[in-house]
Amino acid sequence: MPGDRGFLPVDPLVPELLARCDFPPAGTTVTCALSGGPDSSALTALAVAAGLIVNAVHVDHGLRAHSSDDADAAQSIAADLGISCRVVRVDLSDGPNLEARARAARRAAIGAAALTGHTADDQAETVLLALFRGSGATGLAGIRHGPTKPIIRLRRADTHGLCKQLGLSIVEDESNDDPRFRRNRIRHELLPLAKEIFDRDVSVLIERAANLLRDDDELLDELADAIDPTDAVAIAAAPLPLARRALRRWLTDDGYPPSAAAIERVLGVARGEAAACDVAGGRRVHRSRQRLRLSL
Repeated sequence: MPGDRGFLPVDPLVPELLARCDFPPAGTTVTCALSGGPDSSALTALAVAAGLIVNAVHVDHGLRAHSSDDADAAQSIAADLGISCRVVRVDLSDGPNLEARARAARRAAIGAAALTGHTADDQAETVLLALFRGSGATGLAGIRHGPTKPIIRLRRADTHGLCKQLGLSIVEDESNDDPRFRRNRIRHELLPLAKEIFDRDVSVLIERAANLLRDDDELLDELADAIDPTDAVAIAAAPLPLARRALRRWLTDDGYPPSAAAIERVLGVARGEAAACDVAGGRRVHRSRQRLRLSL
C-alpha cells in the first residue's frame, strides 16, 4: 500500500518500466519536479523504486484559484512514497508567452539538474511544434535524452497505469486542455487526426525520426566544433550547414539562438558582402582583419 516504501519494487509493473528508464545509480541524491500529475508522480515513484534519495519539489504558479490544492496533492503523493515535498510559490500572471514564462519560472525554482517527467508523448508534441516553427535538425531532434529526463522512453499510458496501480491520488491540470496553447491542440486534435489518417500510433514514428535526427545533429555539432566561428575566412570556406551551425552556437545568448535570417546576415559579413550586421539582442557583428567580432 502507499506509504510503505517497500511496496514499489515488488509491484510487477515497476521493474518493467524501470528497464526503460535512465535513472542514476541507486543511492544518488536527486530532485524530482512533482506537479501532482501522472507523469511527475510516476517519475517520483520510479525514482524511489530505483533506490535514489529523492527530494521532491512542487512549484505553485498561483495561476488558478485552487492551485494550492495541487500543492497539497503533491505533498500527499510524496508522503505515500515515503519522501517529503517542498512547495515553492512563484508570482506569475496570465498573459502573453504564459507557457514559456511558466517553464522558466519552474526551472529557476527546481534547478537545472532536477528530474522532470517528460515522456515519449511530450517528445512527439515537441517535435511537431519545432516542425511548424521551421526548425532544422537541432529543433527536430526534440527533447534531449539525458540524466534530467529519465522517463523519456515511457508513454503517458505507462505513467497513468503506474499511478493507478500504485493507488496514487493524482491531479489533472485543466490547463492541459486549454486550446489557447498550441501544444494542447497538437495533443488533442492533430495527433489523433494523424493516428486516424495513418491508422497507427504516429507518436512512435515521430520519436523514431527524432532519435535519428539527434544522431545526425550530434555528429554535425562535432564537425562544427572544428571551425573557429570568429575566423571569417574559415566560415566563408566551410560547408554551409557547418558554417551556420558554428555561427549559431557562437551567437546563442542565454540559451536563445539567433534567427535563421540573422545567421544569413552574418554569413554575408564573413564573405565580405557586408561590413557589419545586427543580430539578436541589440548585438552587432563586424569584420576586421579577417575576424568576426561581436559588439553591443
